[in-house]
Amino acid sequence: MEGMAGQKSGLVWAVNIAAFLLVLLWTIPTLGLLVSSFRDRDQILTSGWWQSFSAQQATGFVRTGTGDDAVQQDGAYVIEGNVLEEGQSLIAWGTRAREPGAFQPGETAEIGDGWQVTVAPDGSYRMTSPTPFEMRRGERIFVTTGAPARLTTENYARVLTAEGLGRAFMNTLTVTIPATVIPILIAAFAAYALAWMEFPGRAILTAAVVGLLVVPLQVALIPLLRLHNELGIGKGYLGIWLAHTGFGLPLAIYLLRNYMVGLPREVIESARVDGATEFQIFRKIILPLSFPALASFAIFQFLWVWNDLLVATVFLGNTREQLVMTGVLRELMGSKGGEWEILATSAFISIAVPLIVFFAMQKYLVRGLLAGSVKGG
Repeated sequence: MEGMAGQKSGLVWAVNIAAFLLVLLWTIPTLGLLVSSFRDRDQILTSGWWQSFSAQQATGFVRTGTGDDAVQQDGAYVIEGNVLEEGQSLIAWGTRAREPGAFQPGETAEIGDGWQVTVAPDGSYRMTSPTPFEMRRGERIFVTTGAPARLTTENYARVLTAEGLGRAFMNTLTVTIPATVIPILIAAFAAYALAWMEFPGRAILTAAVVGLLVVPLQVALIPLLRLHNELGIGKGYLGIWLAHTGFGLPLAIYLLRNYMVGLPREVIESARVDGATEFQIFRKIILPLSFPALASFAIFQFLWVWNDLLVATVFLGNTREQLVMTGVLRELMGSKGGEWEILATSAFISIAVPLIVFFAMQKYLVRGLLAGSVKGG
């Protein structure tokens, strides 16, 4: 019978399939971004990232030498050269744009006026004419080439140095780490007080915290900046730390308070009977038991601050020395819009640290959120 204890519902398979598809839809673009960050511009423009580990084919053309480059050999005028670059192999060639692969390596083509062109498998060409060449521009030879798969770290060296992302990376770390730790410290004390300490107005404070969850961030940006200027804080790291702390506290207090309310009352009451102070209870009992909730909020706050652009623009500034990674990416989108290898590398660097943080602490995320959502008091 379906629905009995110990038996899986048919919906379990649907949930598993849906979860698998969501993970797949999230993983494939991330993998593509990682692979693209190691490719050069020509590879990105001519093939998809999934072809990065196979030989690459490309079609283009090269121009032969002009009449001034011709030499006379055995009564004929000859122009020689090579159509390949280092690392390329010749697949096919042609003399017209409509048929770029009309001839195989080693074959000879008639161009006109008695001219003949031969392209060898090694890419060397030989164009001959019984009369002097009268051309100021060389003839076009269309080639279809192959090149082995090649990955490079030059993009990362360029992005971290010439494009200024290395400085922005350090700026982002300087903003993110304190802006994650400070709200957790304050919220942990406040959540414990609202959960386990009796004092007048506790219910009103709890309701106020819940109400602050729905206040739009954009409403407080300019008033808070004006307050910072009046207090002499201005724009700087202290200002942005305080801003992120204020914006993150309501969620942190709400999440931690709901989690702490569900902790065993008997353990806390026994500690009080044994003479433990409130601070001892908080430090030795509450904090260790609340680690899943602390970790889940740390993930949320870290990802929010790391990916933030609006608050950083308002409270930190837009000079090259102050820009965070999202600010640099915004500038690169405007100035390097056609250099996809730079954008891919910059984007992956910006998501690498959040990915590491998430996968390192994700086992605590669900535990903290679920415990805070089903328990209350």
